[in-house]
Amino acid sequence: MNILVKQEQRELARYAVREKCRMVFKHLLAIIFSIVSLCASAQSGTTATVKFGFLSYEQALKSMPDYAVTLSQIAKLKDKYDEEAKRVEADFNAKYEDFLDTQADMPKSILEKRQSELQELLNKNIEFKAESRRLLAQAEKDAFAPLHEKLQRALKVIGEQDGYAFIINTDNNACPFVNPAQGTDVTQTVVRLL
Repeated sequence: MNILVKQEQRELARYAVREKCRMVFKHLLAIIFSIVSLCASAQSGTTATVKFGFLSYEQALKSMPDYAVTLSQIAKLKDKYDEEAKRVEADFNAKYEDFLDTQADMPKSILEKRQSELQELLNKNIEFKAESRRLLAQAEKDAFAPLHEKLQRALKVIGEQDGYAFIINTDNNACPFVNPAQGTDVTQTVVRLL
């Protein structure tokens, strides 16, 4: 049983690292774009300022009417996967306990057969949990995709309408300081537009 837990923990750790790298990469691209824009402006010899906006993407996303509904749907799906995982684990535990209780009286060939069956069942359980996590992550991505698209369209409209060179996402300490005199917080504007 410890093997199952350790493999599950390793999978979760790998997933968390991938997600963290993806977020860092996005933030790095935003910062690089900002620096390039400022350098280009400085090299042109003009003293024109770059107009930009900033917002909490997470706050804007969570303020959307469909956010709670989508979150609820994902939670229900996760509960179904969790129920199935518990059922499968209970089934495995019952078979394993039965094996432990009767192994002393088993001939070697039956003992090896049962051990093989238990190992196969354990492997299937591990595969199921990994596949469940993958499917749940994909379902979450698919469910939130329309919300992200709607938010991106709103940001584009606001950016073009107000003449912003870019809009910075201030979540996850990606941009620890934004001078409000130089940029405009567009979070509430986006929330109203959504």
